[in-house]
Parts: sequence; structure tokens; C-alpha cells
Amino acid sequence: MKDEPFCPCPFFVESGKCDSRKRSYSLNSNSQLFMHFKKPYYGWYVLYVKSRFEKKVYENLKKIGVQAFLPQVKTIRQWNDRKKEILIPLFSSYVFVNITSSFEFHKALSVNGACCYIQFGTEYAKVSEKEINQMIFLTNENIITNLEISPQLFKVGETKQIKDGPLSGLECEIIKINNSKKIVVNIKSIRQNIIATLSQQSLVSL
Repeated sequence: MKDEPFCPCPFFVESGKCDSRKRSYSLNSNSQLFMHFKKPYYGWYVLYVKSRFEKKVYENLKKIGVQAFLPQVKTIRQWNDRKKEILIPLFSSYVFVNITSSFEFHKALSVNGACCYIQFGTEYAKVSEKEINQMIFLTNENIITNLEISPQLFKVGETKQIKDGPLSGLECEIIKINNSKKIVVNIKSIRQNIIATLSQQSLVSL
């Protein structure tokens, strides 16, 4: 890929870690980084957050009135004496935020654990409403299992739209891995593919 995703937070660049306690720069009108964020942007953007802070940031964004989305998937965790099904973020360190004003653009950065907005080159990663709806759909649908993400570009098959049934309207590619049929939904804005296993009956009408 030409441009890799990056976080322009200077503390992240210097240390490889996000220290949200140092983020006073985001609301400081005299700082260089504030000028970088000065132009207002509207729509869905990707907030890069500290590792394991995804759920905390998501909940705190809701508390301050910023619409946010945290796609989560079910997984089984094994302990010595038991197994437990838990929810984990689909995209590590990513929380999606719907920005409606320049004030909200900066307000989202004030949340403890938030670092910066993801960029590709000089452009912010802007996520379409359609892509948000696809992620909501995939993470809420019970017939979809084994969700995973991959930056790999698949050349097998072509993009199709499922016409009816519980997955009606979903655009995807159908691929075959280890004798199992899977769908690949491309989230172009963040250059990732969501791969899922489907029951055979879900693929009958394309």
C-alpha cells in the first residue's frame, strides 16, 4: 500500500505509546498540532486510542454527547477452571466517531485514552455511512461467525450483493478457505477487510 495508517500525535511518534495525560496540546490554540486539526471535518472518523482503552473511550464519548461506534466480536477466553464468552474490539485501538462540528472534532480528543485521528498520508481516514452500517450489520448478525480482519487484498471472486434473507443488501465477495465459504467485506476507508464465516443458506441468493 502507498500510505500506511498513522497517528500524528507527537508523543506517540516519539515513544511508540500514547500518553493521554499529555494531550493538553489538542485544545491549545498556540500549539502546532491544534493548527493541524483547525479545519473542521464532518462525518465518521477513526479515533486512535490507547491499547485496552477502547470500551472506556467509547463509553466516555457517549457521556459527553459525541456519537461513537465500537464494533465488537464475541470470542472465547480460557481460564484454568472455566471458559467465558466475551466481547472484544474488532479493530484494536480504533473507535469510530461521528463528528458534526469543529468543536466535537476537538472535544472527542479530550476523552481520557484518546490519542489522535487516524490518517493515510495527509488525509484523515473518513468512513462512509455505508461502511458504518456494514460493520454494525456484521457485528450484530447471529448467523455470522468467526469475524476477523485482514489488510490482504483478495482477488478471488467479484463483489456481489445478497438479495434476500437476513443478509439482504450486504455487498461482499465470496471466497473459499479450507473448504469453507466465507464472505469478505472491504472497508476501503481504513484499508481493511472483514472476513466472516456464513451458513450455506445465507449465500443462496446473490
